[in-house]
Amino acid sequence: MSASIPHVEGDEPKIPDISDDLVVTKYKMAAEIVNRVLKECCEGSIEGASVRGLCEKGDKRMEEETAKAFKKDKKVQKGIAFPTCISVNNCICHYSPLFSEKDILLKKGDMVKIDLGAHIDQFIAVAAHTVVVGASKDDKVKGRMADALMAAHLASEAALRLSRPGNETYSVTDHVQKIAEAYECKPIEGMLSHQLAQNVIDGEKTIIQNPSEAQRKEHDKYDFELHEVYAIDVLISTGEGQGREKDVKITVYKKTDETYMLKMKNSRDFFSQVQKKYGNMPFTLRNMDNETKAKMGVVECVTHKLIEPFQVLYEKEAEYVAQFKFTVLLMPNGPHKITGLPFDLDSVESDKKIDDLDIQKLLKTSANPKAAKKKKKAAEKAIAGDAAPKLVEQ
Repeated sequence: MSASIPHVEGDEPKIPDISDDLVVTKYKMAAEIVNRVLKECCEGSIEGASVRGLCEKGDKRMEEETAKAFKKDKKVQKGIAFPTCISVNNCICHYSPLFSEKDILLKKGDMVKIDLGAHIDQFIAVAAHTVVVGASKDDKVKGRMADALMAAHLASEAALRLSRPGNETYSVTDHVQKIAEAYECKPIEGMLSHQLAQNVIDGEKTIIQNPSEAQRKEHDKYDFELHEVYAIDVLISTGEGQGREKDVKITVYKKTDETYMLKMKNSRDFFSQVQKKYGNMPFTLRNMDNETKAKMGVVECVTHKLIEPFQVLYEKEAEYVAQFKFTVLLMPNGPHKITGLPFDLDSVESDKKIDDLDIQKLLKTSANPKAAKKKKKAAEKAIAGDAAPKLVEQ
């Protein structure tokens, strides 16, 4: 008979976070892959390009690139953390069509939102970027489309600067709202940005956009804390900011922590494949071994809440939605943005600007943690300028 070992407080294994240099390295490795693939998908968003083809390419490239990491350590899981979604014009999010569905071909002037994510050892990096097909310095984006783009870009830059220990999540909510209003746009109501952790893409701490009165009462306020990681997601609309479902198939799903004994063999096979291949990471039915069987198998899983869907949402026809998403590490020397592409200000022209001096001041501070002290005085001096700040920093 073995002697019992008394439980000692504090014996619980420590959840790995970015206080550990190796964890930071893994986040950055995933981020480099995400940025590379996102850039390739943006460059591929040209007139006549297939949306499904771009989604396929994004997923294939993420799998290829993550497979190169930690080759000798077979225990390290890696791969897609969020399948490539390409949502055009008034489509808000989560559009990633199946092979069995009609494809969409991009047209000149389409507003294209590309959203994807990868993980190394389950440390997740995600990003989204918006491009307008055919836009350039000589053929600028103008009008309402330009308003949405500028509002989303500047709101994401404000969110980055506010993501630091001691600040409250609702300060991000309020600044995003004010910036959207300056461009006569609206953030998409109820959209959430999530804290990230190892194997967790939808952490407990969240930042809400444009909450309704009911959502504001129900949604908790949180404080940013040192060594946390967030996926900050900004979605700005030229319309009412109300997401609605249309008759479009949901293709992106994620396993939950619920349990249920599935009755159908097809459902059990599907769920087993999800567990083995994706674990807790979101996935698309398009990437399953058999798309037809997956479409059948997912039904029972969703009915009994083993799998949750990512709804494809739309604004009203003729409206535009712009999105910028980035992953940020809350380091001791300031927020460190590891994903996201530079915004091409030369190809966008809006006749609106931000008049709020506090927001101007915030946006003119540096987003680069190392340069923050040097630029502080320069930022104070620059506040006198009344033009909207031009930001291209990562």
